[in-house]
Amino acid sequence: MSDAANAPLILHDSEVEDDHVSEHGSERLVGIQESELLRPSLFVWVLTFIAGISGVLFGYDTGVISSTLVSIHSDLSGHELTAWNKSFITSSTPLFALIASPITGILADKIGRKNVILAADVLFIGAALWQALTNSLWGIIVGRSIVGLAIGAASLIVPLYISELSPSPFRGRLVTLSILLVTVGQVIAYITGWLLSTKSNGWRWMVGIGGIPAVFQFMMMLFLPETPRYLVKTGKVEKARNVLDRVYGRAQLLHNLVDGVLHSIEDEIEEEVKAKRRRSVRSAPSKYRTSYVARIFGGRWTELFQVPGNRRALIIACLLQGLQQLCGFNSLMYFSATLFSLLAFDNPTLPAISIAVTNLLFTILALVLIDRIGRRRILLRSIPLMIFGLILCSAAFLFFSLPAHPDNDEASRIPNDEADPDPRLWPMIIVAAMIVYVAGYALGLGNVPWQQSELFPLSVRSLGSSLSTATNWGSNFIVGMTFLPMMDALTPSVTFGIYALICAFGWFAVQRIYPETRRLSLEEVSGLLKNGWGVKESLLRDSSTR
Repeated sequence: MSDAANAPLILHDSEVEDDHVSEHGSERLVGIQESELLRPSLFVWVLTFIAGISGVLFGYDTGVISSTLVSIHSDLSGHELTAWNKSFITSSTPLFALIASPITGILADKIGRKNVILAADVLFIGAALWQALTNSLWGIIVGRSIVGLAIGAASLIVPLYISELSPSPFRGRLVTLSILLVTVGQVIAYITGWLLSTKSNGWRWMVGIGGIPAVFQFMMMLFLPETPRYLVKTGKVEKARNVLDRVYGRAQLLHNLVDGVLHSIEDEIEEEVKAKRRRSVRSAPSKYRTSYVARIFGGRWTELFQVPGNRRALIIACLLQGLQQLCGFNSLMYFSATLFSLLAFDNPTLPAISIAVTNLLFTILALVLIDRIGRRRILLRSIPLMIFGLILCSAAFLFFSLPAHPDNDEASRIPNDEADPDPRLWPMIIVAAMIVYVAGYALGLGNVPWQQSELFPLSVRSLGSSLSTATNWGSNFIVGMTFLPMMDALTPSVTFGIYALICAFGWFAVQRIYPETRRLSLEEVSGLLKNGWGVKESLLRDSSTR
């Protein structure tokens, strides 16, 4: 790749001249700051899109299950799937993603970020083939469990990989781009489901073609580098410098910037090593300090939970990841076709596509806004929109009664004709309310929690990110297992009302403890949380850079 292709546009020509100082008839370069970069290099864009294919796989495999559940019929068990059958099939994915997340955090530090992505691709390919060929209910559950292992690994490692390779002014946008590709995968899944749902064994094709992007990504990832922060951590400083040259460009003007970024990474690692030595001296007796348990659990785990700044970062990351799922969004991703069939839509996949398209469009808007208005502000402005949509949805369900036995496809849908003579009105209002809710979700909670890796210092970044990702998948598992039973036992109105209350709690928590991290380097973000939540300090810093 040429130097011109690698180099981002930095300044206008007149500004470049101002950054050269004449000294004895020659020019001496003055270092520039990352904040002066105007756009990422071509190399960074290519890297982000290739790594982001994992997002397409993530989105496709979580979205395709909605159409699969209404297309399997009696192919696997000899009878129509019950609500509990659907819950087990659906929840096996987040359950095994929960298991994979902490393991992935450990592997990311042992074998590197890039190798974990390659391993996830192998799992995606194997899961697609297994699901397409299975002939039993337990077979599809096993296949969805393998999908969960792959998604659990990819959902943690891809945002981490991108954030560690991104220049700080564009980090939020580039990580959000990987989330945008998740929504692209979901839209593809719904369109595929719509096209194949009426075909004989169409669901097998739905799940089987999910392995194709993984094959392509595996081949492309072989040509991409490891992250410079991981390379420095493992003592490969020159390789890290070469990667940074490709990230920032090899133009002479950028050499000082690359040196500065490399030195800041080295300084952070050196400071963490010194701090770890000081803590080890004050810790347990020497015979315990040298034990295997102390080396594995008494090191990074102790550092994560006992260092106040790291603990605050973990609380924030787990709060955001838990809120992302407990707000109920993935109940729509998993069960939208099932829900819309109960709302008397002849083709339930079509309104489900409208939900996925809304998610895609507003994630594109978030991609534009996140580095302009910031992570904290976008959450505080979008969560109220989610609350409004959920309250409207809850109120609308008061005027529409679902079948008493939703497992029975022949059960009649029962609009409350005394409340409204038009039985189509309230289902349409429910869909509109869900679109409003999804729009608010896509603007904020759909992408901001995945900025989690920027909160942690390098020494605990993989571990902290893995635990917060495990929080996400644990919450996802709870939602997947409880949504249909809650709809049946508590009524849809109460179910969506509970989700609205959770969102309200989340808004107050974000306002209280989540600092603004826009335009800060990864090293600056971790320093922000050392002496408190850093909310006021972050807002002062952010206002000074505007």
